[in-house]
Amino acid sequence: MNLLIGTFLFSFGSALVPILNAEAYVAVAARSHPPLLIAAVAAVGQMVGKVLWYYAGAHAERLPYINRKMERPKTRASMDKWQARTQGRPWFTALLLFVSAWAGFPPYAVMAALAGVLRANIVVFLVTGLVGRFLRFWIVAAAATSLFDLFG
Repeated sequence: MNLLIGTFLFSFGSALVPILNAEAYVAVAARSHPPLLIAAVAAVGQMVGKVLWYYAGAHAERLPYINRKMERPKTRASMDKWQARTQGRPWFTALLLFVSAWAGFPPYAVMAALAGVLRANIVVFLVTGLVGRFLRFWIVAAAATSLFDLFG
């Protein structure tokens, strides 16, 4: 039970501080717990943290520094372009969020904040993120377990 709580907390922390490597933690944790369970707990921990990034993005314009950045023509044009790509296209948005959550490219922390800025549907953000993160962690945990079994 302690390892599961630790997995949740570490994954939550790694969602906020990307230098903490959740994949490495998951790989080690999978030695003593089923990969599916570790992946599920890690995915939930990550998504709790990523929701904070989402809401930070949604309220970023309140910060004077961000507000000044958004007034720049190049930044505004880029944001308008992404708004046009995602607005009214929930399947495109969902696919983009899922790929980022699963593959880590573009970095999911950036995509979580951007989803908030663009006001992506929070349910779409949560579902695609949870599924993508779960699959990512399950692959890592299963691969680590196989390697531990193979090399003892």
